[in-house]
Amino acid sequence: MNIDWAALGSVFGVSLLATVGLVGLFTLGIVGLAKGETAGTVAQGADGSVRTGGSVALARAGAYACFALCAAAVAYGIYMIVA
Repeated sequence: MNIDWAALGSVFGVSLLATVGLVGLFTLGIVGLAKGETAGTVAQGADGSVRTGGSVALARAGAYACFALCAAAVAYGIYMIVA
């Protein structure tokens, strides 16, 4: 039995990068949704100023884009396995 260690290492490296990338992208989506929920709240600053959290629509759109990219990557992976 002869093992091609270079090919095995290449597959391991690509799998590791794809996994870390997808988990990171999904995490950004979750953070975007969490920011979208708290973006509408008003916070009182230490100096008495009133601050808002930002745009709810922008945070939600970014989160949905991250989730769509995750779904596209998973669909492409399934396509590659089946084809």
